Amino acid sequence: MIEPNFTKGDGLVPAIVQDADTKDVLMMAYMNRESWEATLKSGKATFWSRSRQKLWLKGESSGNVQIIKAVFIDCDEDTILLQVKQIGDAACHTGHRSCFYRKLSGEDFVVVGEKIFNPEEVYK
Repeated sequence: MIEPNFTKGDGLVPAIVQDADTKDVLMMAYMNRESWEATLKSGKATFWSRSRQKLWLKGESSGNVQIIKAVFIDCDEDTILLQVKQIGDAACHTGHRSCFYRKLSGEDFVVVGEKIFNPEEVYK
């Protein structure tokens, strides 16, 4: 089986997460071999948290889990694309639907994305 080449990025590869229905890009995170295998086994998006240095099941705190619908790998085998069903409508820890909720307008970024929940209430 073709697998991600984890040696290129010191054990990590970027994983782009896209809504399987709308094709909206929801987020980008990193996967190592352990999170890759956990994702394939569970059918739920699991990443490697660089800040916490541990596996991170998306939605373990917020309940906004990502159910895998399709998995793609790029031509260099060093980037993964996960198409998911986003449970709870928000992928971003800031409470927005997508982590890409700010758009460059002139010389500054403006908020253009929808906020679904208040993170202060969810991450107590």
